[in-house]
Amino acid sequence: MPDVVMPRLSDSMEEGTIIKWLKASGDEVQRGEELVEIETDKANMVYEADASGTLEIVAEEGATLPIGEPIARLGDGSAPAAAKSAPKAAAAAKAPAPATAAPAEPAEAAPATTQTTPQPAGGDSNGRVKASPVARRLANELGVDLAGVEGSGPGGRIVKADVEGAAKGGTATAAAPAADAPAAAPAAEPDAATAPAKPAKEIPGPVVSGDAGSGKGEVTVQELTRTQQVIARRMAESKATIPDYTVTTEVDMEAAVQLREQMKAAATETLRAPSFNDMVVKAAALALREIPKANGGYRDGKWELYGRVNVGIAVATDDALIVPTVFDADKKALGEISRDARALAARVRAGRITPPELSGATFTVSNLGMFGTTEFTAVIVPGQAGILSVGALRDTPVVRSGQIVPGKRMSVTITADHRILNGAEAAQFIARIRELLETPFSLAF
Repeated sequence: MPDVVMPRLSDSMEEGTIIKWLKASGDEVQRGEELVEIETDKANMVYEADASGTLEIVAEEGATLPIGEPIARLGDGSAPAAAKSAPKAAAAAKAPAPATAAPAEPAEAAPATTQTTPQPAGGDSNGRVKASPVARRLANELGVDLAGVEGSGPGGRIVKADVEGAAKGGTATAAAPAADAPAAAPAAEPDAATAPAKPAKEIPGPVVSGDAGSGKGEVTVQELTRTQQVIARRMAESKATIPDYTVTTEVDMEAAVQLREQMKAAATETLRAPSFNDMVVKAAALALREIPKANGGYRDGKWELYGRVNVGIAVATDDALIVPTVFDADKKALGEISRDARALAARVRAGRITPPELSGATFTVSNLGMFGTTEFTAVIVPGQAGILSVGALRDTPVVRSGQIVPGKRMSVTITADHRILNGAEAAQFIARIRELLETPFSLAF
């Protein structure tokens, strides 16, 4: 019975979290069928079965496992009953102990000469604790004794969720009953398996009061998803290591508006009119080709100039900002860029984006115009020379031939890395984008 293991879905992925099984235990699975949705360090992705057989799930939804760890098995269907019972067994293993279970006494409270050491809840026949690397690291951070944690992973292996439950006073409370400790044992504080590690200094709990000036009120702590953790780390890296600055210009969008109206009039169900952001992506791609340093990055005291012009487009999801890539944007017609951008955004929001589509960008465009934002400064993606921020298209009075008339304007801002792109070069780059957008017929082909 071949194992289905946690796949490596990106170059930087070390572990993944099972978000949703798309098949149930006992189902017949064909090679190439969508099997499971997995959260990686970049996005939620759907993994397809690489073999056919009867599915036996061994890692439940919510489990976080390292690359290569078994998450399911595909058999020949000879033991469907066992396969169907796997989720219930795994769920039972993860269930917390009853609230009446006595807390475990510290190990030092039980004299070794009079007590028999029980086998660890997540251990093997030799008394060794079976735990994933992620669970061991988390246990060390939280001060959880793995010997008192009952594992819910394959073969009783302790996984991340077990350690988190133990830290909150869950499964570990039943691992070592208080009856095992001598009656004369001195009173002691609960160990780390039954209570979170105490800080060096006592920190008072949040103040809950109707008076807004007396405290923050009730505080809710929300764990970050893997994608959010990676984004937070990379954005902090960017601000800490890149000497950035911004250059902003205002674009006359009258001609672009007229061109798009003509395209909308000629559009069909299968051939939709490009958006203004599609025009910006094409203009940026052409400007990147003309100013090579803008299509590069600074690394280890050297400039890296990239041979392809691949533009990343920021797509907002419910809980993160994902950046898929329009490859060779300088060589594509405006209609091709529009189709690519729509397809990429749809796959991101559906959780169907693939690792190659999230890599390889040489420059990024971020547009918040749909929220009415007129101007903003984006954070550079490490490894790129800059990022372009696009504001909302707005009606504004302008002076033309000495007369105040209605106009269409849009602000664009480049945040640039001064180590590779100096102020004059950034100004030339953004001026070229403005020129292309103000003569938009040059973008259509």
